[in-house]
Amino acid sequence: MAFSMALPWSEGEEEMHRLLHVPNRDNPTSSMLTPQAAFSLRRFPLLAVGVIDAEGRPWVTVWGGESGFSRPLSNTIVGTKTYVDRVNDPVVQCLVGGRADGEVVKEEGTGRMVSALTIDLMTRKRVKLYGRMVAGALANADEGENEEPNAVKPVNQGLIQLVVNVEQSLGNCPKYLNKKEVTPAPIQSKLVSDSPKLSTKALELLGDADLFFVSSYYLDTDMDTNHRGGPPGFVRVLSNDSDGTEIVWPEYSGNRLYQTLGNLCRTPKAGLAFPNFVTGDILYVTGDTEILIGEDAAKLLPHTNLLVKLKIRSAKLVESGLPFRGVPGELSPYNPHLRLLVKEGRDVLDTSRNPPNNAMLEAKTELTPTISRYRFSTSAPISYDAGQWVALDFSEELDIGYSHMRDDDPASLNDDFIRTFTISSPPSGPHTNIFEITARKNGPVTSFLERQRPNVGLTVPIRGIGGDFKITIPQGTDDQVISFIAGGVGITPLLSQLQSIPIPQLRLLWAVRKQDLGIVADTLSTYNDLGPQTTLFVTETGASEQTFEGRRPFNLLQEQGTTVIWRRIQKEDLEIEGVHSFYICAGVALQNTLLKWLDGRNAISESFNY
Repeated sequence: MAFSMALPWSEGEEEMHRLLHVPNRDNPTSSMLTPQAAFSLRRFPLLAVGVIDAEGRPWVTVWGGESGFSRPLSNTIVGTKTYVDRVNDPVVQCLVGGRADGEVVKEEGTGRMVSALTIDLMTRKRVKLYGRMVAGALANADEGENEEPNAVKPVNQGLIQLVVNVEQSLGNCPKYLNKKEVTPAPIQSKLVSDSPKLSTKALELLGDADLFFVSSYYLDTDMDTNHRGGPPGFVRVLSNDSDGTEIVWPEYSGNRLYQTLGNLCRTPKAGLAFPNFVTGDILYVTGDTEILIGEDAAKLLPHTNLLVKLKIRSAKLVESGLPFRGVPGELSPYNPHLRLLVKEGRDVLDTSRNPPNNAMLEAKTELTPTISRYRFSTSAPISYDAGQWVALDFSEELDIGYSHMRDDDPASLNDDFIRTFTISSPPSGPHTNIFEITARKNGPVTSFLERQRPNVGLTVPIRGIGGDFKITIPQGTDDQVISFIAGGVGITPLLSQLQSIPIPQLRLLWAVRKQDLGIVADTLSTYNDLGPQTTLFVTETGASEQTFEGRRPFNLLQEQGTTVIWRRIQKEDLEIEGVHSFYICAGVALQNTLLKWLDGRNAISESFNY
């Protein structure tokens, strides 16, 4: 019988714990193959495997397609037999490449380090493994096992057998695992690109990815393979030139063991694999890493306290290199909002804990059941331009500290409770102590704000003012017009600029829910000459002219000369004579649709993403 012993923390893990103020605790990693790990190996359909090449570079791949291909042979020995890409998989090449067909490779001494992650994305379960290679062999399997005449013929397919002596195992939590239903598929491997500068196709794969696998190591004593997941596109590209592509990803709130980051702290190298479950393509990369913490992270990727930057030194995009396909399912409820780089349009926020300015809630006006206007005063004068946003920090009111899991409110684990709101009041001068925002109740911050009463002490720090959504009409062109397209509360950037825009040259297309007619009435009451320039699209199911006959908001629309259309906005609605530019502020889905319709025309957009 084997007995598990408590393992010490590595130097890198201890350093990360110190930097991130993690309380002392025992290392939960087992020094053996636990019953949980043994069970998972038999049942889970995927196995990510990491190794180190002769140049000291980590690589990682992913094998499998159905359960049973990997299993325990004893309390410490694991055997794996599965189809792999025998030509273009860098892990296969490191382990058994260059050998005669079926020749057994036996490791001498302690054997090379091998790390693995057995994972089932449908049940959101995973277990990490680490050990030493005992033996392996690779046979040509291009014929496969399918003898049917019309079967797809494999290309570069091999059958690998690998034996590993397991020294560590650890079960991990289900956070950030996006569901995929996996089935086996023949390998038809083709190397598409092999360069540290990513090709267009590789960048597209990276931009669509909602997960990747990462391998890291520490000296010749420890290695780790794990999963990183998030919303599609959570890995961002910093640069892409002949010197190699540079990417970053946020490290979301986890179990605070920091085993991957501990390795990177001492050995700043990582191997990543980005599988495309639909096409079977896979992008392998390896490179040098840098960990950014606190303000350094937020200055690059706002709303992020911890991130990893990787400079790619080698990358391979392989078409149809996976031995499986997957049907995408439900995204993890723990995924935060997609975070964009500063260079992608987000200004740097002031993340210091002692900001020089605060905003105090003075007045609140309810415009609809879910939309209100809030007036704030500031402790020191501010300066802003029409079309800019203000970032307010509600963390002191809403942050309850670290939790490993929070199933009742999963999104809160990675929420810094900083929100950017478009300033909806026009600037009153170069400096002012008053500003307004107009916001819909949608999430923890705006729900909290909606419950507050003015002048009862709510004070929140101002973390920054930025953005540049400026609406301009060409000078000396009375016959040209601009169109502003708003989705619901997306009207806010226009509200701060109506005083400076010649309204006769404006065409407002505004899509609202039927219960949001209050904000329309408020806007048209304030700007009497805006009504004839406005086309309103009432999009809620069941809305009709008869629904609102005799009601004040509807009567006001009629009095103001507003055109009301009882349906969703359509492509032909954008065919407006003499339009020079289209300005769009809407939710992501509507914004993307509008930009597609306006392809080739001058369109400037702003989304609701904070």
